[in-house]
Amino acid sequence: MIFAQDVIDHNPAFDAASGIDGMRASIAAVRDGFTDTQHRILFQQELPGGWVVLHWQMTATRTGDAFGFAASGNPVDINGQDIMRVVDGKITEI
Repeated sequence: MIFAQDVIDHNPAFDAASGIDGMRASIAAVRDGFTDTQHRILFQQELPGGWVVLHWQMTATRTGDAFGFAASGNPVDINGQDIMRVVDGKITEI
């Protein structure tokens, strides 16, 4: 597992709760809502105190309902940024 059990998510996706259950729900939504999913790290910088800045891209096809949007069969290209804290190899805050 890459997330700590007590992970804090300051910006959970849609109706997801902050914490490990919210992270699981978000991962399940991506898994169930998209096919042909590819994730790329476009930029990563480690900072003091275990903080990491990450710019990422996800490409996929929207084949299921996810994050409040209906399946369309259309390709998607999503870019995002995260600032997270890593302690003992696990994400503790995002």
